Amino acid sequence: MNQDEMKRAVGQAAAEMIRPKLDRQSIIGVGTGSTANCFIDALAKYRDEFAGAVASSEATAARLRQHDIEVFDLNSVSQLEFYVDGADEFDPRFNLVKGGGGALTREKIVAAVAKTFICIVDESKRVDVLGRFPLPVEVIPMARSYVGRQLAALDGQPIYRDGFVTDNGNIILDLHDVEIVDPKVFERHLNNIVGVVTNGLFANRGADIILMGTPQGVETLKRDG
Repeated sequence: MNQDEMKRAVGQAAAEMIRPKLDRQSIIGVGTGSTANCFIDALAKYRDEFAGAVASSEATAARLRQHDIEVFDLNSVSQLEFYVDGADEFDPRFNLVKGGGGALTREKIVAAVAKTFICIVDESKRVDVLGRFPLPVEVIPMARSYVGRQLAALDGQPIYRDGFVTDNGNIILDLHDVEIVDPKVFERHLNNIVGVVTNGLFANRGADIILMGTPQGVETLKRDG
């Protein structure tokens, strides 16, 4: 099973996992990226069994609508039973790095509303310590230089994601060469830098379930062991 096949397998597994708990009033939070797209494609087969979805990006909203899945504004939804999304890295404590596609702020907001966060990944995303993948930090444009200096002081290398603008109209600084030994503390520290909207650490609200694609099939990992 190659990487694309693993992505499709975990997308299908996530759709099958949540399906028994859906009803006509259910609204599902959906993430952004190639693995999340595989989930959307699998979920489309069951679109008549639930009300619709909340999208974490404009790209996700467009793909949901292509499948005739209704897209809801999060402000009209009090709670989501599930949020399903991929990740760029995960560690043994279910902390994640996300935001390679630049949708980290909306992803983090939707994840905060969801009762259960199901993360869908292939086995290449598993690491012992976060930081191999550059950590995205969404920044107000006028604060770019200031935030960059603050990030550099953390012994990492912030690199401006040239030509990229988030759905919120902000820019991304990707923090390279930093070993994240305490993700929860580091997440809060970065968010306290003036000008930072949020960062791609999902530690204070990490995944509850990880569906990991392997060449042998999909492995289910749960936070309770």
